Amino acid sequence: YIGEDTVVSRDKDVILSADKVVLPGVGSFGDAMEKLRDYDLIDTINKVVENNTPFLGICLGLQLLFESSDETPGVEGLGILKGEVCRIPDQEGFKIPHMGWNSIERVDSHMFPVDLEGKYVYFVHSYYVPECKYTTAVTDYIQPFSAALHKDNFYATQFHLEKSGKVGESILT
Repeated sequence: YIGEDTVVSRDKDVILSADKVVLPGVGSFGDAMEKLRDYDLIDTINKVVENNTPFLGICLGLQLLFESSDETPGVEGLGILKGEVCRIPDQEGFKIPHMGWNSIERVDSHMFPVDLEGKYVYFVHSYYVPECKYTTAVTDYIQPFSAALHKDNFYATQFHLEKSGKVGESILT
């Protein structure tokens, strides 16, 4: 849709030869880590880190970058980013999963090609990453949390770029 040639693959050689890598996310932390192990992709993702290839994690793809998640205690994440993914706490009047449009409140502009302060993006998730040293944008749903992260060649969004209209498209292009 945005004019990029894309290849969907779990082939190590294809991934390692890519100009950019995207780790999308739908599903659960434990199941996704099991699939990454089954397909022998953990070492491949670590080589993407070493090769300094631009990498984008979306939603669960962001969460998998961390060491662990409340969603599946005892299952190790990729550990590329230090920290733990937490469950959104229950609070009367709020639904979990968090589904819908929320505005981005604070933005470290070096991550994004356009000004996103106050822009609305689309979320679907029950788990979040607390604000940390990698946080480049914040959203508030029950409490503030990381909406986007950046470290070296790794970028990640908790929100779904592909569902966030022109705002998501502007980040992808």
